[in-house]
Amino acid sequence: MSKVKALIEAVGDSRQRFLKTISQIPEKQAQAKPNADVWNAVEITEHLFWAEQGGLFGMWKVLDALKNGDDSIQKANAPFQGLEIEAIIAQTWQEKELVPAVAAPRLGGTLAFWSASLNSLQGILETLGNELSDSDLHLLAHPHPISGVLDFQQRFEFLRFHIDRHNEQVKQLI
Repeated sequence: MSKVKALIEAVGDSRQRFLKTISQIPEKQAQAKPNADVWNAVEITEHLFWAEQGGLFGMWKVLDALKNGDDSIQKANAPFQGLEIEAIIAQTWQEKELVPAVAAPRLGGTLAFWSASLNSLQGILETLGNELSDSDLHLLAHPHPISGVLDFQQRFEFLRFHIDRHNEQVKQLI
């Protein structure tokens, strides 16, 4: 299996684990907030949707620019080349990091809606993966709002990490 396919599969597996976790939560409980500073399951799921959609959009935009001869992002300073995403997160995130506005939950709604929306991103992820070769993984993608410049591999690793992180958070709400 190619490295790209393995990364796509890892993200998909994380998404399915998350979706399985939230499928066990009744809607009323999914809407409940343990306190004002903690997101409920609906907010977490909405956040994951917006964060992944934005990440996929940014990767696709960079890939399109590269295919059209614009390699300007490749000249960016990339201090984390070769590091796994967990090491990057440990160096760049604060304990209670503020979510970027574009990834913040803002619409509310039902857990069923956000579950279906999050699940719908798998096809977009796979289509993007089909556009990349293993040699493309070390090309620089768009900067992450907190961690900065990452390559495509690190961006895919981030998607997996991010879903897993919030899966653990939801499990604590159950």
